[in-house]
Amino acid sequence: MRTFGKWLGRTLLVLILLAGALYAWKREEITRVLAVNSLFSADKIVHNFSHMDTMFLSVPVPRGDAPVSALIIGQAITLPDTYDAWVTERAITSAVVLKDGLLRHEAYYLSTGPDDRRISWSVAKSFISALLGVLLEEGTIGSVNDPVTQYAPALLGTAYDGASIEDVLQMESGVRFNEDYLDFWSDINKMGRVLALGQSMDGFAAGLTETNAAAGKSWQYVSIDTHILGMVIRGATGRPISELLSERIIAPLGLEQAPYYVTDGYGTAFVLGGLNLTTRDYARFGQMIAQNGLWNGVQVIPAAWIAQSTRPSAKTVKGNTQYGYQWWMPSDARDGEFFARGIYGQYIYINQPLGVVIAINSADKKFREAGVSFSNTAMFRAIAEAAQ
Repeated sequence: MRTFGKWLGRTLLVLILLAGALYAWKREEITRVLAVNSLFSADKIVHNFSHMDTMFLSVPVPRGDAPVSALIIGQAITLPDTYDAWVTERAITSAVVLKDGLLRHEAYYLSTGPDDRRISWSVAKSFISALLGVLLEEGTIGSVNDPVTQYAPALLGTAYDGASIEDVLQMESGVRFNEDYLDFWSDINKMGRVLALGQSMDGFAAGLTETNAAAGKSWQYVSIDTHILGMVIRGATGRPISELLSERIIAPLGLEQAPYYVTDGYGTAFVLGGLNLTTRDYARFGQMIAQNGLWNGVQVIPAAWIAQSTRPSAKTVKGNTQYGYQWWMPSDARDGEFFARGIYGQYIYINQPLGVVIAINSADKKFREAGVSFSNTAMFRAIAEAAQ
């Protein structure tokens, strides 16, 4: 027994030393994996959403040299009676409301503040749509009818072989992709671990080989489609998204702070959800979109592209929220009413006829519950009406 005890003690010591060596060797990767596992924990989620660059690899998106575009304060809105209860129920962290470009309401909750650069999640998709529209106008990318493999040949032989840029813009790639955030083994959570471990998002996308339907035949929201748009843009330009977005979209806006992207281990921007801005700066982007791409006398994004990308064109189920080119529209959308949306309650709501832009950041763990999206739209409409 004494001999066995010595052997067991030595074995445990070796295992401890090996574990220590592994941690020292892969310390950053292990730290990021642990961050992924606790990212949405109730006691950490609000703080985490303002500090993504402390947990993941990231790259700055230079704000450019333009002076900060001032938000002129207008008359405060008399908010709907249900607003305060909605803020609490939806775990709102910040809200900025613009009416005809004037700041009519601004508030921060749950210990957040105006300097926090909040994670966009899928609101970032609408920024990529805008960038793509600029590149199409320039002729750098020929047409939305071009196959994605024309610009991203690494996708030849994958599930994306045969899909057009428009198919991917509309989430009609047909690619099989499980987007269940509550399933540890879902594709979306595997993708999160790819980021955490510093692996390649391009490699992950190229590893998808199965489809549910032929491209262009049906709609299914799969976030990885937006990464494919990023591959197309990088392939067409030979440049990183962070630089292109800075030059074409961010620099003209006069943002308060330089945004940043979460990246994979190869410096590739996590374009489907890794953009981080202040809530005021999300509102500035939304105001530029509301003005059909015009900002301080400069046509930042072609007006025709905004009109095309923000109309319901995808094959969504009748009666459900509608989709365009990486933008959402309510099921009963009025002309000129659309929004960017991200998980856990991130929104840029735009109502062009009423001249209203609403930027919302949240940490809403109940965001997937039935009726939440519809109730949020109802609140946005009520705020827009109150701003008149």
